[in-house]
Amino acid sequence: MTGRTRPRARLTGVASYVPERVLTNAELEKMVDTTDEWIRERTGISERHIAADDQATSDLALAAAQALLRSTRTSAADIDLLIIATTTPDHIFPPTATLVADQLGATSAAALDINAVCSGFVYGLAHATGMVESGLARKVMVIGAETLSRIVDWNDRSTCVLFADGAGAALIEADDEGEPGSGVIGFELGADGSGKDILCIPAGGSRRPARSEGVEPADLCIQMAGREVFRFATRIMVESATRLLQEAGLTTDDVDLLVAHQANMRILQHAAEKLEIPPDKVVINIDRFGNTSSASIPIALAEAVERGNVSPGDLLLMVGFGAGLTWGAALVRWEPRA
Repeated sequence: MTGRTRPRARLTGVASYVPERVLTNAELEKMVDTTDEWIRERTGISERHIAADDQATSDLALAAAQALLRSTRTSAADIDLLIIATTTPDHIFPPTATLVADQLGATSAAALDINAVCSGFVYGLAHATGMVESGLARKVMVIGAETLSRIVDWNDRSTCVLFADGAGAALIEADDEGEPGSGVIGFELGADGSGKDILCIPAGGSRRPARSEGVEPADLCIQMAGREVFRFATRIMVESATRLLQEAGLTTDDVDLLVAHQANMRILQHAAEKLEIPPDKVVINIDRFGNTSSASIPIALAEAVERGNVSPGDLLLMVGFGAGLTWGAALVRWEPRA
């Protein structure tokens, strides 16, 4: 890169895929002690998509990746790096990203998984931006993909009503002519490991292997302290977004669309109100897709694009939070391929 300006990273395409199977609240009423009214009042969710028995995370990711290549008219062979953000990989190893790259035909791509749970897609965008703007890659595909139905305790009504499956993919490309204020503008990322216990899977890793004495099936599933997560989420989403906007010299008046992690309707509404972003500038699809963790932001953005709710040049504010505890916000101009 000597002798010329470093490229800027641009977000040029998004796409998504969700499994065909739809699980409604009415069906959940027959599975666990809950009601449609209880679920909708506390979460805003009416239905969610669940992977088929023969679908793994890589299958969902591959479908989203293929849709992205079609929509952006990109060859898989031109992808330099493929990043998958997931907390539900196909295997402990190899990385799910390597499986997807192989099936996609991205034979020139480096591939890796990252796990920042529900913040994973924003972390993946930050990694992709760094690779592009350092000159180490020209085209990076970032995929958030989850099969959370495989790690849910279907006897726990506080969690099984929330989580779902799906995948969303984004293309980050180098722009040698990009001006300040275009492309990817910035990120605000953070973590607080002291909150590790309020949202976790207690066993199945190296500290408490699945075959350890005393490990119960529920210990291999998502466990959540709902009130503590709600307090953390409502605070950190606003704080992270505010810090990023201030650093960029912008305000929420400059934001054209808020694309937040779809965790809970009340959390989304609280964040939008505190940030003073009007409802018509907030993407909400949790009612139909539930919480798909790292896939939720790209799925929401892809749907907004498909519906014509995003125009070239629009400023997108993406913000999420997740187990860890992690959080992340991104400011990005939507600059699709012509």
